[in-house]
Amino acid sequence: MAQTYSIRELAKEFGVTTRTIRHYEEQGLLNPKREGMNRVFSNRDRVRLKLSLRGKRLGFSLNEIRELFELYDLSKDEKRQLEEFLDKLEKRRVILEQQREDVEIMLNEISFFANQCRRLLANGGRETTEKAA
Repeated sequence: MAQTYSIRELAKEFGVTTRTIRHYEEQGLLNPKREGMNRVFSNRDRVRLKLSLRGKRLGFSLNEIRELFELYDLSKDEKRQLEEFLDKLEKRRVILEQQREDVEIMLNEISFFANQCRRLLANGGRETTEKAA
């Protein structure tokens, strides 16, 4: 018999809430069976949850993750699957590199203004000006 998991078991294993798992199910990422009112998750669901959480850490939206799953489900062409995933990774890399550049600019501005504040405090709260002779 195939291994199955309850929603609580998966939530505990992956450190997420049961609400998160239900949301992923609503988004079409997981497809548990029902036994009465209980959800019964297969190993496939467990792997998909693991991949979904990894995808979220990489910055992919749930929609992008679902698209990758659909590609995997519909296409038996592993090369196409890998090319599509590589394309998504490269697009994500470009976004992250731009964000890193933006953060560096903001950190430099913060340093500039912090140093300006320190100079003003050192001078009693006023800007020093030299008188022209």
